[in-house]
Amino acid sequence: MSEVDKVKIKTKFTIHKFFDPEGEIEKLGREGKSIEEILKKFRHRFIGLSEFEKNVFLNEGINAIWTLVCGGTETPFNNTNSYIGVGNSTTAENPTQTGLLGTSKYYKGMDAGYPTFGTDQKAVWRATFGGTEANFAWNEFTVANGNSDAAKNLNRKVSPQGTKQSGQTWILSITL
Repeated sequence: MSEVDKVKIKTKFTIHKFFDPEGEIEKLGREGKSIEEILKKFRHRFIGLSEFEKNVFLNEGINAIWTLVCGGTETPFNNTNSYIGVGNSTTAENPTQTGLLGTSKYYKGMDAGYPTFGTDQKAVWRATFGGTEANFAWNEFTVANGNSDAAKNLNRKVSPQGTKQSGQTWILSITL
């Protein structure tokens, strides 16, 4: 009888969407304020919530993780270097991909205090996209250790989540 080692990672994507023409919600999000705190103050500007699961880890991201675990030289996926990328491609995920595939894409740095990690066998990245940022169809998502496709991307998920418009702030959390 043979035994097989398997790693199962539960992935969750959450987008809180707000009407925010003055940028007040964007400011609070970037400061790392909790979603509960933001909703308490700005529930009247809340547009909606999107939640979706599953994703594909990319080979370049897996190799970066093992390099970091083994003490090699690699850019860490920490607050200074991590970015959440969003794009408009609908091309299916594939482990050999090396970034976002859309013609419109935007990489946004972490909110204060993110990523969180070290408990509950997970890490959570969060970025707040303000009223002038990433105003296009949000169809693909990634966590990267830099602000472009040239960085190492941990994962890629394709799921149509609507079109972000000017004057809206969307707060995206990715849990791996």
